[in-house]
Amino acid sequence: MSAEVTSVDLDARRRRATPDDTLARADALLVETVAGLRAALEAAAADGDPTDLRLAPPGALAVDLTGELAERSARPGKRLRPLLAHWGWVLAGGRADTHLDLTRVAAALELLQLFALVQDDVMDRSDSRRGLPTLHVTARDRHRTGGGVGDPELFGDSVAVLVSDLALSEATLLIAPTTPEVRAAWRLMAVELVEGQLLDVTHTADRRRDLATSRRIARFKSGRYTISRPLQLGALVAGGGPDLVRRLVTWGDLVGDAFAVRDDVLGVWGDPALTGKPAGDDLRSGKPTALLSWAAELLPGADRPLLAACDAGTLDEAGVTALAAAMDRAGVRERAETAISDSADRALAQLDDLGADDEAATALRSLVESIAWRSA
Repeated sequence: MSAEVTSVDLDARRRRATPDDTLARADALLVETVAGLRAALEAAAADGDPTDLRLAPPGALAVDLTGELAERSARPGKRLRPLLAHWGWVLAGGRADTHLDLTRVAAALELLQLFALVQDDVMDRSDSRRGLPTLHVTARDRHRTGGGVGDPELFGDSVAVLVSDLALSEATLLIAPTTPEVRAAWRLMAVELVEGQLLDVTHTADRRRDLATSRRIARFKSGRYTISRPLQLGALVAGGGPDLVRRLVTWGDLVGDAFAVRDDVLGVWGDPALTGKPAGDDLRSGKPTALLSWAAELLPGADRPLLAACDAGTLDEAGVTALAAAMDRAGVRERAETAISDSADRALAQLDDLGADDEAATALRSLVESIAWRSA
């Protein structure tokens, strides 16, 4: 009997891949994907008379398309999305015969994240990401030093958009062999992300600011595609039923809301040495965040000109610093921390509703705490 139990236990372990297994296999799939793209381009150039499409030696402004994709996809951040997909898969049963599709989802999420970050950097005019120059800035500077013709800003933006478009295209193709349920959830996540970004752009431009819209933007462009949808995708890969999927999305939205507000807090008061981005960008551009909605409610009269300058887009560096300090004094930061704590505490209290075993519950609890109280 004991030998039989041991055999069953070993089989169970084989069925459940670890998070490290999922990440490693996703990384290998990304390498394979880029290699396939490079091979496809070479094969396409060799069709017909290969001398017709032979490339001349690259010039100073040349961009290695697949090389850029490989380099930037090999700079992972916190890996939250593939990790949450893994735990969604575990919570729904996590059979070995579905792990290949989970690997596809994990790799696709990394490419989607690359797409979102590169385009977000273009839209926000961000100079750095994770402590390194952003893609559009690197390309812009290459245009300037290489004596390129035309607008260097447009050149940089064009390069970034094209590389990010390829990342999105390949992410979608990675999802293609999965089940209809997984593809439908992926499609919804993508349209949520795009609408969230679009609302962010349009509301920043016309300085519309209301808390409900701020929350919708934060949930769609940040929380959903970071937390809720990866959990849902992982569960769907494993064949999770509608009730479990619904509970995962509800739970994920709590964690995602905490994630989004923490992002906003770090955007105003974060340490650039830790975040890899300069603080205050959201105030410079007047982003329609919950923080600025709360600032409109809480700032005293003496500090209102700072908010007006933010709305007008005329804040200089001293003004950004002064507005951040005024918001802190008025209780905006405290309200944000309260909102984060409330969402995180509710998520932790509802963890038992997900039916997680000890290993999964411990991992998810740790993820919630690292998301809500992170410094980078």
